[in-house]
Amino acid sequence: MSAPRSRVAVTGLGTVNPLGGDVASTWEAALAGTSTARTFDNDWKERYGLSVDFACQIVPGALDSLTRPESKKLDPSGQYAMVAARQAWADAGAPEVAPERLGVVVGTGIGGIWTTLDQWDVVRERGARRVNPYTVPMLMANSSAANISMELGARAGAHTPVSACASGSEAVALGMGMIRDGRADVVVVGGTEASIHPMTIAAFANIRALSGRVDDPQTASRPYDVDRDGFVLGEGAAILVLESEEHAAARGARVYAYASGRGMAADAHHISAPSPEGQASAIREAVEDADVAAQDIVHLNSHGTSTPLGDIGELNSVSTALGGITDQIVVSSTKSMTGHLLGGAGALESVFSVLASHHRLAPPTINIENLDPETPMRIAQDTPAELPGGDIAVLNNAFGFGGHDIAVVFTSA
Repeated sequence: MSAPRSRVAVTGLGTVNPLGGDVASTWEAALAGTSTARTFDNDWKERYGLSVDFACQIVPGALDSLTRPESKKLDPSGQYAMVAARQAWADAGAPEVAPERLGVVVGTGIGGIWTTLDQWDVVRERGARRVNPYTVPMLMANSSAANISMELGARAGAHTPVSACASGSEAVALGMGMIRDGRADVVVVGGTEASIHPMTIAAFANIRALSGRVDDPQTASRPYDVDRDGFVLGEGAAILVLESEEHAAARGARVYAYASGRGMAADAHHISAPSPEGQASAIREAVEDADVAAQDIVHLNSHGTSTPLGDIGELNSVSTALGGITDQIVVSSTKSMTGHLLGGAGALESVFSVLASHHRLAPPTINIENLDPETPMRIAQDTPAELPGGDIAVLNNAFGFGGHDIAVVFTSA
């Protein structure tokens, strides 16, 4: 008989995002139902002919703790991740752990896109000799994981899942695996993205993925509304500190929740269109892995991007995976407030899921004026919804272009 696997505790949280520059301000703004979508305060629309000129940009002042030399050597995506990681590590109490027992897994969907495009501009306009010598370490997708591992001295492994919008959640799942497999006692996990750039805005707009509500950006992200027409691009990072239950108990750590189940599947279907089979498979696997019953799932932080096909399809996939046992579930799409952080989305929504379990509150989904009659579950609209006491489980989904399906189940501490 194999030894029972260690439970994985969540002992630290950190984030910088459009709602707030830390966890406390982010949670407060989320519970208040704050929209962060704004028209750009620049000339991008006129200069480049953008059809969409708004997004959910990181809150001002979020990076003030970085020194100037640090900022010059990190792409914005790396800056976001480093600030969030330092917050999470401090929140966990800066645990004493042998370097060989400490790991890092930080995902991204795109990586250092700002560095890549800025330095190409330098080549074209000023010549190859003027390219920043830090360009490669800044633009590489593993930059955030590498820099965080060096800062913390983490030698158990530094990994970077790149699976589009599922990257942040896949990082959580892989970090859970490192602890369960005995590779590490503590793993710093999460996701980051800084891709609000004229090129990415134009690209997403041209495939009709973005909302076109240029006259009313604050209400543009409206998951489950009959008039939803696409997502709003967001940016930021979120980091969680995962720890074996034994290691956390030995040092008397505060435990927010347990990362109890993970499911990972691939659609093998279409580069951008979702597949209900792949989604349901990942959800089913996560619930079974967490060893909870369908009726124990009381809250879903959905992928819920505000797209016509994706929103209802996801909820139907959840229903399929849980055998139709969904009456007890209250659903939140926090993307209605933060926008879509792409590779950072699953990590930020993991933070929201942990906090929902910890505080017994589901954040609201805002901007629903006319609820889609096909919506099969109860949505927390405009105001937070209370979650029950006792042992509860929270499901978080993340699905990425390319057919990447990730589900994580968090259980109450």
